[in-house]
Amino acid sequence: MPSSSMMLCILLTTVLAYVVVVGLLRLAGPRVLSKLNAFDLVVTVAVGSLLASVITHPGPQAVTGLLALVTLIGLQVLLTRWTSSHPGRDGVIRAEPVVVVRNGELLEESLLQARLTPREVNQAVRSSGFGGLDVVAAVFLETDGTLSVIGRASVGDGSALDALH
Repeated sequence: MPSSSMMLCILLTTVLAYVVVVGLLRLAGPRVLSKLNAFDLVVTVAVGSLLASVITHPGPQAVTGLLALVTLIGLQVLLTRWTSSHPGRDGVIRAEPVVVVRNGELLEESLLQARLTPREVNQAVRSSGFGGLDVVAAVFLETDGTLSVIGRASVGDGSALDALH
């Protein structure tokens, strides 16, 4: 059993780490906690790992862990600001959406690239309230792994379907 001074140190370190992480996440903005693409997932897992290290290793190692947390979240903020302020650079850290259905037809090559089955696409179509591909303009595998289904009646001016061209 840890000594009472060790337990107090862990308690204080945990409170400090919590305050620092919540503060950093508030400064970083909602993007850090949004639906995850591969880049965001890696950062989130790393933050969790560092936080666990800070909490379980109080003392000088906790300061090192907190510095690593600040650095990691700071780098993500800088990188996401850089990519959002320079169109076209977003592809450096994030994949492009993949069109897997165009004008009601499954795109076999895209399905292979996305490692999706027709069954998974049909499930997304049904979940979106459509009974068949014939009423679907497009299905996209988004960068966060979700499938977006756009019905023919919902195309509008088509500006959100730029990846179709």
